[in-house]
Amino acid sequence: MRAGVLLDTGPLVAYLSQRDRYRDWAVEQFSTLDLPFLTCEPVITEACFLVARNGMSPRHVLQTIERGAVQIDFQLAPEASEVEQAMRRYENVPMSLADACLVRLAEMSGLPLCTLDSDFEIYRTRRGRPLDLISPPHRRAFHEP
Repeated sequence: MRAGVLLDTGPLVAYLSQRDRYRDWAVEQFSTLDLPFLTCEPVITEACFLVARNGMSPRHVLQTIERGAVQIDFQLAPEASEVEQAMRRYENVPMSLADACLVRLAEMSGLPLCTLDSDFEIYRTRRGRPLDLISPPHRRAFHEP
């Protein structure tokens, strides 16, 4: 695993969306934190969906990867059992696939996670440790419709 910061869907969508209330915060994170951000394919899928729902082209999400600002650094197949266990542990939340992959990626890497999702304050590593979060002081919980 490389040094850096993990990236959740919310900050990526905010960075790309001119009208998002967290846009300024997200732009600051993209300009001050070590790039590339590391993430997983489910985050990219969620971001493409949300960006398109906001009337923008999902190509903008893919262009962050092409430019090197975001890198996919997770393969689900070898981690599927761990991801499934996390989703089962937090099914009362419920935990999305993207969240479960990010928790596993955080466990594997020890890197902080840039997020708007308050659910990550609930999630713990398998050893019971809270995640190291980079979040704006007043944020909304991100939940896909």
